[in-house]
Amino acid sequence: MKLGTGIGWRPEIADTVEALPGIDWVEAVAENLCEDHLPASLVRLRERGVTVVPHGVSLGLGGADRPDPGRLAGLAARAELLGAPLVTEHIAFVRAGGPLSASPVLEAGHLLPVPRTWDALDVLCENVRIAQDSLPVPLALENIAALISWPGEELTEGQFLAELVERTGVRLLIDVANLHTNHVNRGEDPSTALDELPVEAIAYVHVAGGVEKDGVWHDTHAHPVTRPVLDVLKQLRSRVDPPGVLLERDDDFPPAEELAGELAAIRSALASAAAAPPAGRQRPARAPEPAPRAAGARERTGLSQTALLSTLVAGTPAPDGFDRRRLGVQSRALAGKRAEVVAKVAPELPEILGGGYREAFLAYARNRPMSAGYRRDALGFAEHLLVTDRPADEAARRRLTRWWQERATPRPPRRGTRLVHAARTALLGR
Repeated sequence: MKLGTGIGWRPEIADTVEALPGIDWVEAVAENLCEDHLPASLVRLRERGVTVVPHGVSLGLGGADRPDPGRLAGLAARAELLGAPLVTEHIAFVRAGGPLSASPVLEAGHLLPVPRTWDALDVLCENVRIAQDSLPVPLALENIAALISWPGEELTEGQFLAELVERTGVRLLIDVANLHTNHVNRGEDPSTALDELPVEAIAYVHVAGGVEKDGVWHDTHAHPVTRPVLDVLKQLRSRVDPPGVLLERDDDFPPAEELAGELAAIRSALASAAAAPPAGRQRPARAPEPAPRAAGARERTGLSQTALLSTLVAGTPAPDGFDRRRLGVQSRALAGKRAEVVAKVAPELPEILGGGYREAFLAYARNRPMSAGYRRDALGFAEHLLVTDRPADEAARRRLTRWWQERATPRPPRRGTRLVHAARTALLGR
């Protein structure tokens, strides 16, 4: 299916998206939509004939556990509600722990890279097949950006994606900004990845902005698209004419004129690459057959992912072979994102706490991993403040108590709760 040129639909820029000229389709984050009704803006876009594709972020198909049936059902319901031609997700894990590793479930609140190993590929392929059987439309999976590399990887990114497509028939959503990110952060050549992956399986392409700090590229989706990212887009276009290309922007939204300018730059890059002589390309050889392995790929994957995520969100010692400096960068990035998202889902908290919100939340999060969603995280943070008699300002504490009461229980935590909390904290060394 030919999609054309699109932009990520976000509630903050819904009016702008509707008014932008030349928009053939939009992509909406699936988890931000209800299962039984659509925002008025998306209804109007669909009435105009604009295709809407739901883009999932929470399945964690690269995780050790099989996909959650409830999450799959929710994604399927949104696809049907939108009349979408396909749905998309990520090659990533977003949680770890549980029965496979005999440990508490930990939530990353972010997309984390799976190791490019045969074990992880076996698990991913089975999870993808389960998802495909549960969805009413085809599935496409996105390559993600990463700050860290797994030790002992057995496949390149292109080989990993090629094997995934060969085994499952899944489509690909190639993010050229993520290829650039992995070039800066992990030294991986985008051209090599594009040569190795099956470009004919591409459903569409993402283009997004980011920023480099201290030699690390942060895929922020909150900065303008850079020239190097457009250069990767040109490399991709010289190999294949993708069915669709989409501009992603998730924060710090610029004026409509700037978004229109970025879309124009994307169209120009595609046109210039299409006008160039086609790049010679031979079908790459299949990745080498793996050596025989013992059973238990899920258990091994679960243990390794839990160890990594525990380091990132709970401060446990780093597993062997990882770059500890990069783990620190990733850990701080996860905590910062967690603070930002909690501030968005519970905007009353930064209003009540003022300038002290971020410091207080990061201190809370340092040894308290997220085990449910961001809304539960916001309640946990508020409870933590109240049982430790904060904030110090009495009026602010009363406001926080009322906020917590309205969302959690009929009464705020009393002295007995505080004593239990203090004892538990002492026992856990927190």
